[in-house]
Amino acid sequence: MPRPPLNEKDVLIEFHPVGNIVRVSAIDPATNTEVIIQGPASAGKTVLARNALAKLNYVLRKG
Repeated sequence: MPRPPLNEKDVLIEFHPVGNIVRVSAIDPATNTEVIIQGPASAGKTVLARNALAKLNYVLRKG
């Protein structure tokens, strides 16, 4: 049975600004799976966190 999608309360999200971009890491503590995305700093933390979480859920679904 597949796991339900994770939400922002289930994962660790880190923001690392690098010039005009922000590097965002999303980590599932249960599996130690980490994904990284990059986006413009002007996008805002909410949008970047949502995109990182979507990528993490995608990677976990693919196994």
